[in-house]
Amino acid sequence: MRVQLALDTATAFGSVAVGTSQGAMAEVSLGHRRHAAATLPAVEEVLRLAGARFADVEGIVLADGPGSFTGLRIGFATAKGILHQHPALTLRLAPSLLALAWGARPFAGAAVAALYDALRGDVFAAVYAFGEGRLETWVTPRLTTPAELVQTVPRPAIAVGDGAAVHASLMLEWTGRPPVGPPTAVPRAVALLELLDVPGATTLVEDPGAVEPTYGRLAEAQARWERAHGRPLSHPPRGTG
Repeated sequence: MRVQLALDTATAFGSVAVGTSQGAMAEVSLGHRRHAAATLPAVEEVLRLAGARFADVEGIVLADGPGSFTGLRIGFATAKGILHQHPALTLRLAPSLLALAWGARPFAGAAVAALYDALRGDVFAAVYAFGEGRLETWVTPRLTTPAELVQTVPRPAIAVGDGAAVHASLMLEWTGRPPVGPPTAVPRAVALLELLDVPGATTLVEDPGAVEPTYGRLAEAQARWERAHGRPLSHPPRGTG
């Protein structure tokens, strides 16, 4: 049986899964902020649990952000390393916020707002609605403030994620329901597998070696440089964080 390998390391709550668009055969959660040490061993473990080998893997589906600079780099480095060893594999990307919202859809009944805490009073946010085999994007992933989000976006059914939990009172006022945060509402790699059959949910990467994550904001080092020099950095360094 041909399977897909899914990785989501965009936030502190990482996970790895193997399976098909019908669901996971095995899934492993990474320890809190232990992505560097745990991601590759987790890949080996899910394959073992599923009774599969790399020869059975058809492709990789990877959460491409926004999120943690460090977490995203680890996920992309792991995927690229696997693709280097197994160049016949395909690579597909999906927003991690979409995976988070997808996990909440069974109890939402309508649109889902997915929010990560971006610190400094900001959130990474997106809003999606799901129908029968259909995805409708109300708000594409972006860096914003919770106040701006609720003032400009129609009311969703529920808000989920650690960013929603941080701004719980505002989310309750916006949606009429308490937000759902960790550990219940966290991005899971199994969602990336299930999204493979949803039109427009994932994107095939033509040149995996050149692809980079969608960080969602400038690295702090780059932001400081640009503030100090009053102009954009022509060749920005890789993000840190």
